[in-house]
Amino acid sequence: MAKTISTKTLAKKVINHEKTLILDVRNTDEFDNWKIEGGKVEVINEPYFNLLDDVEPVSSRLEKDKEIIVVCAKGGSSEMVADLLEEAGFINAYSLEGGMKAWSEHLEPVKIGDLTDGGSLYQFVRLGKGCLSYFIESNGEAAIIDTARMTDVYENFAEKQGIQIKHLIDTHLHADHISGGLSLASKVDGKYHLPPKDATEVTFDYTPLEEGNDIIVGNTAVKVHPVYSPGHTIGSTSFIIDDTYLLTGDILFVKSIGRPDLAGLAEDWVGDLRNTLYNRYKELSDDLVVLPAHYSFAEELGEGGKVSARLGDLYSKNSGLQVEDEGVFRKMVTENLPPQPNAYQDIRQTNLGQITPEHEEQKEMEIGPNRCAVEG
Repeated sequence: MAKTISTKTLAKKVINHEKTLILDVRNTDEFDNWKIEGGKVEVINEPYFNLLDDVEPVSSRLEKDKEIIVVCAKGGSSEMVADLLEEAGFINAYSLEGGMKAWSEHLEPVKIGDLTDGGSLYQFVRLGKGCLSYFIESNGEAAIIDTARMTDVYENFAEKQGIQIKHLIDTHLHADHISGGLSLASKVDGKYHLPPKDATEVTFDYTPLEEGNDIIVGNTAVKVHPVYSPGHTIGSTSFIIDDTYLLTGDILFVKSIGRPDLAGLAEDWVGDLRNTLYNRYKELSDDLVVLPAHYSFAEELGEGGKVSARLGDLYSKNSGLQVEDEGVFRKMVTENLPPQPNAYQDIRQTNLGQITPEHEEQKEMEIGPNRCAVEG
């Protein structure tokens, strides 16, 4: 029987920038669309049907004593290939438990830093989709920003630290993944906060995010300052935490900027996006640490798996912030758009509370990359 490796063990390798060899045995079109990536990850794609008889088609590209992690869609085919590899003398072949489906759901907590008046800020990295969520804890209370669907991870994290989750906050109405904010708020009897301009069609009660209305986490007054920052959606809201961190949602990323078209309104919202990036954020301190809601490139994973950058540095390095001509900017963000995320209309409707797909269907809806950024 094939040896297996957990998504958690693989995640540690990726965020610690360990050399990792992946043999992905899915069909090439699935592989080209979405794969495991990381700074020191090497990936070989050889479809499973080429390896049904033996592993000869791929053996010349592998070393007998090196670790090989075999990956498929759900973990079945990869076990068979790992078995064949072991029979052929590749003694360190492992199958990824649950395949890409499980990889899509794994959340890895990474500590960003301590807060001035006590407490800490954590980034939960969803390596399989490039989604980032944030856990702010202070004096026994927590707020979570851009909560993923797999809410048990945050609950377990809070329980281990003896923390009560009080606030669930979404920077905007998400279209690439299903928010866990509302369901977790119901479970822990917390408040669910959403920008009102993104919530005109919701079917549930929520607490409106409004600039000037700070959210207090713990009695050490860690203030979460909402900053209205439209562009990716009309309600997009950023947060300044501890006068140190700028959570930009899907407006600004480390190597790119947000796309304004996921509600079909690219032409309408491109002006808002430009105003936020070129005016609103420029009024803020250059020393703020930008913490986005997504990343698109393996090289954005920094030390220990952190995804962050100094705001001032992004104004000198991020290509989306270098376009002086408004017409050129408009063309860039309406023409350089990757394909829409998988099932994005259904995901939007789910996050509005208009449809309630079964658990397995929700998993399928989210499979694939996030695609929230403009491509350079």
